[in-house]
Amino acid sequence: MEYKGFFSDDVGSFMRSPVREIFKKVDLASIYSFAGGYPDAATFPIDDIRRISAQVLEKYGAKALQYGATQGVPELREVIARRYGVAVENVQITTSSQQGIDVCTRVFANPGDVILTTAPTYLGALQSFKSYRTQIRTLGAGDDLPLDNFALRAHPSQPNGWTPPAYEAAGGHGCQGQVSPAAKVKFCYVIPDFQNPSGETMTLEEREKLVAMAREQDFLIVEDSPYRELRYSGEPVPTIYSLAPERTLHLGSFSKIFAPGFRLGWILGPVELLDQIYVCKQSLDLCPPIFDQYIAAEFMGSGALDANLQKSIALYRAKRDKMLSLLEQYMPAGVSWTHPEGGLFLFLTLPEGFDTVALYDRALSAGVAYVAGSFFYPDGSHRNTMRLNFSFLDASRMEAGIRLLAEVIQ
Repeated sequence: MEYKGFFSDDVGSFMRSPVREIFKKVDLASIYSFAGGYPDAATFPIDDIRRISAQVLEKYGAKALQYGATQGVPELREVIARRYGVAVENVQITTSSQQGIDVCTRVFANPGDVILTTAPTYLGALQSFKSYRTQIRTLGAGDDLPLDNFALRAHPSQPNGWTPPAYEAAGGHGCQGQVSPAAKVKFCYVIPDFQNPSGETMTLEEREKLVAMAREQDFLIVEDSPYRELRYSGEPVPTIYSLAPERTLHLGSFSKIFAPGFRLGWILGPVELLDQIYVCKQSLDLCPPIFDQYIAAEFMGSGALDANLQKSIALYRAKRDKMLSLLEQYMPAGVSWTHPEGGLFLFLTLPEGFDTVALYDRALSAGVAYVAGSFFYPDGSHRNTMRLNFSFLDASRMEAGIRLLAEVIQ
C-alpha cells in the first residue's frame, strides 16, 4: 500500500534526531558513549523517590492518580514560584521542557516567520522550528561568540523586518524556502547557561545586548535553562528573564536536576503569553502527569532537591575535570575544546578538512560514540566539530573511551 498521500505537508519538514537514531540501534552499555545528554543514574534519588511516593499516596490518595489542571497542580506551581521569586500565575508546568520549546514555537510562529538562535544550538529546538516551517536565523557570524556580531537590523518598511546583510547572497543558510526580507521575527531562542552543545555561558553584557535588541526590534526571548543549577565553577549570571520579564519565556526542567523519567518542566513568563500556552496545551496532553508533579513538589519543597544537587554537582565537577584532563593527555595536535563552567557537554573542534559525520561509523565500529557538531548548526556547517557528554559514562570507563576516540581521530 502507498502511504505518502496520507501525510500532512508538515511531515516533509520533520527532522530525525541522530542522537535518537544512535540509541535505537546501539546498546549503550556495550560501547563508550559520549553521545547522549543522559544524566548519571547515580544522581537519581531512588530512596527519596520511594519515600516521597508513599507520602504522596498517603497525603493525596486518589487525587494523585486523577486528571488535574492544565496549568499544573497548585502545589508544584507554588514551590517553583517560591524558589524562583515569581508569582504563581507566572508559572506553567509542562510535560518536559522539550514540550516547552515546541509549544512556544506552535503558539508564536507561523510558517515563514523568523526564529533567531545561536549557532550551534540545541538539536531538539531545531527539530521543532523546522517542523513548523519557520525560517531559522543565527545571531553570530562564523566562529565569533554568539552575540559579538549582530546580523539583525530593522527593514526600512517593516519595523520588525529581517534584513540580513549579505545573507541572501549566501543562499539563506538554515532557511526553508524563499528568503523573505520582511519576514517577522517572532522570538530568539537561547540557552544562556552551559549551552547545549557548546557548554559555553553568555556573559551579562551579551544578555543585556540581546534584551536591548529584543526591545528595539520587538520580539520575544525563549530562554531555555535546563542546566542552570548545575554550575561547577565561576559565578552565576542573572537570567534573561530577570532582565526582561515582560518579553521572556524561561524554560526549566526536572530532567537534569531530578530524573528525566518524570518528564516534567516549567515555563516562567507573562500571564498573557502563558494563557495562550495553557489553551494550546489543552489539545496536546490535557495536563502534565499528576502523580509525578506531586512527587516533584514534595522533593523540591522539602529541601531534598538541594541536598541531591550538592551531590550531583560534586560528581559532575569531577567528571568534567577528568574529561578535560584526558582530552589534554590523549587528543592529537590541532584539536581544541571548550571549558564549560557547568552543564553536561564539551564541544570539540578538529582541524579543517575533518568530517565528523563521515568519521562516525568508524568510531562506532571501534566502540565509541559522539554526536557530530554539524547537526547543531541550522545550515549543517562546521563538519569538523563534535559534542561530547561527560555526565553519562562511568568515570572508570572514561579514560578508555577518550583514548579510543583520540586514536580514531589520529
